[in-house]
Amino acid sequence: MQTHLLEREQWVAAPLDRVFAFFSDAANLEALTPPWLRFRIATPTPIEMRRGAAIDYRIDWHTLPIRWQTEIAEWLPPKRFVDIQVHGPYRLWHHTHTFTSTNGGTVVGDRVRYALPLGVLGSLAHRLAVRRDVERVFDYRSERIAALFGDRAQPSRASQRVLLT
Repeated sequence: MQTHLLEREQWVAAPLDRVFAFFSDAANLEALTPPWLRFRIATPTPIEMRRGAAIDYRIDWHTLPIRWQTEIAEWLPPKRFVDIQVHGPYRLWHHTHTFTSTNGGTVVGDRVRYALPLGVLGSLAHRLAVRRDVERVFDYRSERIAALFGDRAQPSRASQRVLLT
């Protein structure tokens, strides 16, 4: 299985408790997701965020409707949480969210390990569209975070690479 890794960090001029509170409200995912995905939370809100919480979504990927379910695999407020795909378009989706108080603000970190199904066809889809789309989603997310927490929000590091496992 070919595993891909996207890592992003962004400093925002807001205190850790405020930033974590925003990210721990699942309803705010819609505000961080690009409109072209037509992202909708299917689970009734409010959702109690805790280890084991399951969240159902619907997205449209290039007009293809997709149902997606994630589970909160780790919940360590206000420093970290992890969501993993239970059902959805990926063979693997493991998203670690980190929050670190620093320099009078908070560093928001995202580390996403993901893999596609379908072997060679999945690899081809990744090269042709999926990699670019994942990057675009996190670029949009960064812009929205900057807008929501003030224009002083700064991306500090961004990388994406392939891990072979």
